[in-house]
Amino acid sequence: MTAPLRRRIARRSVLTTMGVAAVAAALVGCAPSAAAPARTSAAVAKPSAAPVSTLAPRTSPVPRPAHVVIVIEENKAYDEVASQSFLARAAKLGVTFTDFRATRHPSEPNYVAMWSGSTHGIDSDACPVDLGSAPSFGSQLLDAGRSVAIYSEDLPNPGYLGCTAGAYARKHNPLADFSATAGAAHNLPFSAFPTDYATLPDVAVVVPNLDDDMHDGSVSAGNAWLEQHLSGYLDWARTHDSLLVTTFDEDDKTANNRIYTSIVGQRVQPGTDGTPMTHYRLLHTLEAAFGLPPLGEPGAVVTGIWR
Repeated sequence: MTAPLRRRIARRSVLTTMGVAAVAAALVGCAPSAAAPARTSAAVAKPSAAPVSTLAPRTSPVPRPAHVVIVIEENKAYDEVASQSFLARAAKLGVTFTDFRATRHPSEPNYVAMWSGSTHGIDSDACPVDLGSAPSFGSQLLDAGRSVAIYSEDLPNPGYLGCTAGAYARKHNPLADFSATAGAAHNLPFSAFPTDYATLPDVAVVVPNLDDDMHDGSVSAGNAWLEQHLSGYLDWARTHDSLLVTTFDEDDKTANNRIYTSIVGQRVQPGTDGTPMTHYRLLHTLEAAFGLPPLGEPGAVVTGIWR
């Protein structure tokens, strides 16, 4: 067979193959697709508030978190703040206690109570308060080999024990009242709050200054501060087995003393909880999370909110 003849036969073979492929493609295109799923309402559903990661089953009534951040706001009743964007989002993504009552008035006894299980007889905003080696949540954590710190906005330097500095007020810093946590290793300015949340201590307290905690500033200004500084941690906690606790010291000086408190975290079941709550119950629940005994006043551990 000559070379020209071989080339003509090869071209006919290619053309024939291409024609068959084209016909097959046309037939496939005309046939109905069995693989295309039917459109359902799930396709347009809002993103789930559930965590991304899968957690192992918990083995205790209160699961131990990797990190806890407790932010404390000031002097507002539940209904005054619950609709603010940051607090409403925390309520939606976590659990909100709708019957949480602060300990008393004014501010300082509430901070001391939620940190140590007792007001230690404090009934004013006196400063300084020195409770020395009295036990506290901080000393419990340190004795158990855990880490703890408070990050106070406008604290002029680590370990500062003065009563005021700018818009900082020591009456809102319970860790400064106990010798175990008053020093520079645990009593820190908010500027030291890490951007790498994995480097946070086991338990961190965040206290904005008087302008940003709704004490002297407006509710909207306080909400804006929370949005700016803690939204990132709120989202991170939900996928890193950690907790964000947002609470208030007291309401606006009423006998009712009902305050907003929420907990957001990967192991928290979103919803509302109408169980009567106090600063003591909150403290004892966090103590239980770290396997620590309850300090001071009685208050049952909260067990029904966890995944």
